Formats: sequence, C-alpha cells, structure tokens
Amino acid sequence: MTTSSPTRYIVRPEGRIAYDVQGAGPLVVLVPGMGDLRATYRYLAPELVAAGYTVATTDLRGHGDSDITFSSYGDPETAGDIDALIDELGRKAVIGGNSLAAGAAVIVAAGHPEKVSGLVLFGPFVRNPQASGFETWMFRTMMAPLWVTTMWKAYMPTLYKGKKPADFEQYRASVVASLKRPGYGKAFSLTTRQTDHAPAEASLGKVAAPAIVIMGDSDPDFKDPAGEATWIGEKLHADVVMVPEAGHYPQSQRPEITTPAVLDFLSTVAPVA
Repeated sequence: MTTSSPTRYIVRPEGRIAYDVQGAGPLVVLVPGMGDLRATYRYLAPELVAAGYTVATTDLRGHGDSDITFSSYGDPETAGDIDALIDELGRKAVIGGNSLAAGAAVIVAAGHPEKVSGLVLFGPFVRNPQASGFETWMFRTMMAPLWVTTMWKAYMPTLYKGKKPADFEQYRASVVASLKRPGYGKAFSLTTRQTDHAPAEASLGKVAAPAIVIMGDSDPDFKDPAGEATWIGEKLHADVVMVPEAGHYPQSQRPEITTPAVLDFLSTVAPVA
C-alpha cells in the first residue's frame, strides 16, 4: 500500500517540499492535512495509477520529508507550494486535499483557474470552525512544541472515529516517528498556531473548477459534518459524498467508498484518453 517511487523535491524560497510521482495520464496532486504524511493516500494513489492517472503525493512544509526551515505555515503557504508543484510537473491538475490542504486547494483554484481541472476535498477546512476562546486555547496548549508529539499520538485515534484502517497502528507509529525528528514537532506546532482558513473562505466564490466534497459522517473536527459538507457543496456547486463510519480521513478509513467516488469524479473532469 506504500509508494516505492523515489522522493523528489521542489525548491521554495525557504526550503524544499517533498513529493513523489507515479503513473502516466492526467495529473492528480494529493496533499495531506496538518500533522499527517503523504502516505495518508496509500490506499487511493495506487488505484488512481492503475486507472491511468499520474499521481503526485506531497508532504506539507515542515512535515514528512519536506524541510523544517520555513518561517510561515497555513493555507496560503500550502497553496503556494501546490502551485509550484503543478508548475514543476508542467500541466493542469486535479487537486485532492485533506483538511487544511482542502482550503489550500481552493485558494489555488481561485487564483489560477487555468492550472486546475477539479478539486477533491476530503474532510475540508475551508473556513475557520466555530470554537470558543477556551477551545482554541486548549488546542494550542495541547499542541505546544514540548509535548506536541505525545499529544498528537494520543489525539490521532479520536480523528479516526468510525472504522480505522487495518494498518492504523503501524501508520500512527510512522507519523509519530516523523514528528520525533529534531525540529518537526516544532514545525507542526507552528502550523497549528499559524493556520487561518479565512483566506480559503474568501476564495470560495472565485472557484470555477468542478469539485467534490467527501466528508466522514462522524468527522469530529466539525460539530455538524453533514451541515458543513452541504454548505461547502453549495458554495462550490459541488457534489457531496457523506461517508458512513468515517472521521477526518475518509480516504484511508473507507477506501471502498471513497476511491470509487473519486474515480467517478475524475472520469468527468479529467478522463483518461
């Protein structure tokens, strides 16, 4: 289920962004959310390659195999990195983004419509959640650099509400190991503190690309997952797929549902010749 493609890098002003590329055909760029790795698409990517697509999976700045030398993190920064990757690969792309990366994908589609064939948004954050000052303070305290790795290890299972992937424990161990490396916990902590989804919300009305919203019906990051998905769907004139027994990572929790939905969407916006 893991990629064997060698890691490549694009050079950005403050560091390098890691990615890999597999397959041939229309381009799909897959981007994980904060605290995660590009291997979150370990179930989806091989199926897209088998269906005739070129698939690029990339790590966020300060995550995975990307550098930790960046001073700023969040939706616009991630959007810039995605835009640079599309330029590097030299052709129009469908962007798949989970969580924070969904907001970044919206920003790219709004600012560079000529580069984006479509959007696949998994558990998307495209506006700031309604949260009390105490809730915001509590999360930021949990994600402080000193103990962020320990807290994220404990917190991850709650985000996988519903069915967990068969390899969840192995995958969680790989995420934790990645965060334990010098500087990566701090970069993740900065991402949680600096991320603001307001730029993504401001971009929604400028998106012309077709989109699909894929939301776990038990996603704990949203007080009303179905309501949030419906709102995003209306803003983007997008199809909405609610995934039963799935939390914030429907692409790996219920691939038997999400992968066919993605392939069906791709067949309309970026058909294989």
